[in-house]
Amino acid sequence: MKKNVKVISFALAGMMMLAGCGSKETTGGTGTEKDGEKVFKVGISQFAAHPSLDAATEGFKKALEEKGIKVEFDEQNAQADMNNVQTIADNFVGDKVDLIFANATPSATAALNATKEIPIIFTSVTDPIGAGLVKAFDQPGENITGTTDNHPEGTAKTINFITEEVQAKEIGVIYNSGEQNSVVQVEEVEKLAEAKGAKLVKVSVSTSAEVKQAAESLVGRVNAIYIPTDNTVVSALESVISVANSKKIPLFVGELDSMKKGAVAASGFEYFDIGYQSGLMAAEILSGNKKASEIPVELPNSLTLWINKKAAQAQGIEVKEEWKDLGEFYEGK
Repeated sequence: MKKNVKVISFALAGMMMLAGCGSKETTGGTGTEKDGEKVFKVGISQFAAHPSLDAATEGFKKALEEKGIKVEFDEQNAQADMNNVQTIADNFVGDKVDLIFANATPSATAALNATKEIPIIFTSVTDPIGAGLVKAFDQPGENITGTTDNHPEGTAKTINFITEEVQAKEIGVIYNSGEQNSVVQVEEVEKLAEAKGAKLVKVSVSTSAEVKQAAESLVGRVNAIYIPTDNTVVSALESVISVANSKKIPLFVGELDSMKKGAVAASGFEYFDIGYQSGLMAAEILSGNKKASEIPVELPNSLTLWINKKAAQAQGIEVKEEWKDLGEFYEGK
C-alpha cells in the first residue's frame, strides 16, 4: 500500500480565499468570484481508496452539482495512513477552504481536530457520537454534521440471517481495534450473536498485511465469518474471500460493495446515496441557508438485505429460493 498522499486539486493558482480565522463563525470562507459567479473551495478528505468510499465521494459531488453550487475541489486520499489524515486536514485549514468533506471516521476526527471554525460534513462514519464528533444526532457540533453508515437495523438483519438461515454458532470477526467505528460494530455484533445463541471469535489486526493470516487463523474454529465496515480489513478483503472459498466458510460483510466482491450476504445501502445526502447538507451551508449546527446527523434513507448467489455456492451454501422473501438476490455482473 502506498503511503503518499494522492492529491487531485482543481484550485486556481493564486486564488485568495476569505475566512474568519479568528472568528467563531462556522460558515467557513465566503467563496470567490469567477466569471461573475461565486465559486467555493471544498476540501475532500477520503481515508482510503475503496468502492464504497469512492461512491460516497461521487454522491457528494453530484448533489452539489445538481444544486447549482459552483465548487473547486481539492481532493485528497490518505491511502489508509493515519499520519496522512491529519496532514490533509491541517493543509485544508491552512488553505482556508470553505468547507471540508470528511469521508470515513479517521478523516472526520482529523478535520475536527484541525478546525472548530470551517464547516465539516462527514459521511461513512459508523458511530459519530462514540467518535466524539457530535453529542447526539439532533445535536451536531458547532461546525460539524453529516451522515452515518450504521443503520440501526442493518447489522441485526445480517446476524439474524447468519444464525437462522446458515445456522452458524461460532462467528469469526476480523477487525482493527484501533478503528473506533470497528470496535462499536464488533460490540454490537457480539450482543446480537449472543442473543441468538452464537458466540464470536474475534481476531484483531493492525495493518492490511495481517488480514490473510487472521482469516487463516479462524479455519477450524468458526462456521461463518463476519467483516464489519473496517477500512483496514476491507482494503484486503480479497484475501479473506480466498480463505472463505477454499475452506468453505460462509463470509458475511457490513456493506454492499464488499458483498459484490464475494461475500454471501450483506444488509446495506448504496454509499453513493449517503454521500449525496451529505452533499445536500453542504449545499445548504455554502448557500448560506443553514449552519452545520442547524443540520441533524442523518441515517441512510434505505436498507436491503442482498444475497450473493455465486459467493454462497463458492463457500458451500445452498441457496434457497425462499430467501427472496428476506431480501434481494445479487446475480453478479
